[in-house]
Amino acid sequence: MPADEPGPSAGSAPVDPGHSAGSAPVDPGHSAGSAPAPRLGPSDSRPSRPPQTSLDDIVAASSATEVPVDTETGRFVTGVDLRAQDIRSGDLFAALPGSSVHGATFVGDALERGAAAILTDSAGLEIVREKYTPLPVPVLVHDAPRSVLGTISALVYGNPSEHMTVIGITGTSGKTTTSYLLEAALTAAGKVTGLIGTIETKIAGSRVPSALTTPEAPRLHALFAVMREHGIDTVVMEVSSHALSLGRVDGTVFSVGAFTNLSQDHLDFHDSLEDYFQAKARLFSGDSAVHTRSAVVCVDDVWGKRMAEIATTAGSSVVTASVSAESDWTVSGATTNDDGSQRFTVVEPGGAQHPASIRLPGRYNIANAVLAVATCAAAGVDVDRAIAGIATVDVPGRVQRIERGQDFLAVVDYAHKPAAVEAVIETLKAQTRGRIAVVLGAGGDRDTGKRALMGAAGARGADLLVITDDNPRSEDPAAIRDAVAAGAQAVDPLVRGEIRTVAGRADAIADAVQWARTGDVVLVAGKGHETGQEIAGVKHPFDDRQVLADAIDRRIDAESGETS
Repeated sequence: MPADEPGPSAGSAPVDPGHSAGSAPVDPGHSAGSAPAPRLGPSDSRPSRPPQTSLDDIVAASSATEVPVDTETGRFVTGVDLRAQDIRSGDLFAALPGSSVHGATFVGDALERGAAAILTDSAGLEIVREKYTPLPVPVLVHDAPRSVLGTISALVYGNPSEHMTVIGITGTSGKTTTSYLLEAALTAAGKVTGLIGTIETKIAGSRVPSALTTPEAPRLHALFAVMREHGIDTVVMEVSSHALSLGRVDGTVFSVGAFTNLSQDHLDFHDSLEDYFQAKARLFSGDSAVHTRSAVVCVDDVWGKRMAEIATTAGSSVVTASVSAESDWTVSGATTNDDGSQRFTVVEPGGAQHPASIRLPGRYNIANAVLAVATCAAAGVDVDRAIAGIATVDVPGRVQRIERGQDFLAVVDYAHKPAAVEAVIETLKAQTRGRIAVVLGAGGDRDTGKRALMGAAGARGADLLVITDDNPRSEDPAAIRDAVAAGAQAVDPLVRGEIRTVAGRADAIADAVQWARTGDVVLVAGKGHETGQEIAGVKHPFDDRQVLADAIDRRIDAESGETS
């Protein structure tokens, strides 16, 4: 279950310094056969030559009210952040109200690190005044400071998104895969790309540490500025519903927006599925400050059809893509190879046909691929060069095979939504004549209504469903397992497989591995690329790919010992 995305709290879960035992490691950071991208340090997340922005300009852009100071201070800022521990000298500290504590509580830390000014609300101003008389730096007061933070951040970093082609991808499933396909396609077409997403942030191929699918506005616009310094001309970014609702992408100029699909997720944050949809629609709606200039919409579901109508009403240039419905961009002649790779023909709006292939299995990945190609075309990229680029893409933790010499198929996938679980099971069933075991759970402190649906999706598709822990977070793991199991048990016994509940994710994975016979499939779903498991507020190192590989190795070693 992903961490996305209540972000950021004043101190996330601490990391257990221990680590899981393992033999030969599985590389978690990149796809098989690719070279690991070099990693940039935290200092590389800020531009090296930030402009100086006057407080007068910030006040004018945000309609904030300045509370001046009695002493002579600087009237310029060179950065902005909302985490006091990340403030640098000359920054504007955005002290926002939080769910449990007000950001102004940490003003002392921000000032010690060199904050030159503070943005907050009236409650925050009172907290600052209680600590400091007179005020040590100017304070900008706004009734809703988060609502203007994106605009201010963009201004402070020189409005960098205006100088690049920014492509935003939103939807429930497929954002990460589509972003990887797009990055590869754009690179093949000669673009210098940046990537911002769930798995990683990359600047011209170099990785930057990241925590959220879509960073908070100050970090996002700083990244844009860094990318511009590095000569990036095109940015591909995943845009989460949290980011759109909380204003994280405010101030961003989107050249192209792409929509994948919609299914139940994040109803712990959104009031309803309709509210969730309307959050996504901010990228396309005419009354939104961040609506895209050009829209590419997958219309394989009713939500996509609605989104295309919204974008059209907004006056955007709109094209549609689909593998199953009438649309501008379509596919034909799809075939699947023994290794799961697929060949198909992309048909563009004028009828021209382009042979294409992807390494990724599943019809839903053909939908992701045609959406990526159509998005490249909307960005002015040659279609054939884009198609050449997507042919070799692998995505970490997305239908990722674990090969240890075993005689059954072992796969790790990020599927953590009922529809995604159903889709990946269907894909794997099409690739084997054997049985399928599915290991899954559900995340704590997240959408509780999804838990029974996850269990039902697994029970309907699997010959063996092993229910276990995902990221329990602050909740009782047993209670979450029980909720998932209730959904599984509610499935008609005539159509469901065997159901087991195993506490402890590593034990559950080992159980499924021991069950498998020649030609079977073991699918470990829910965490994909993640390298930690959060239990009772502590994040323990845990990588499904490594744990699955270790379980297979132990089985092979045991069988070798028996036959030697």
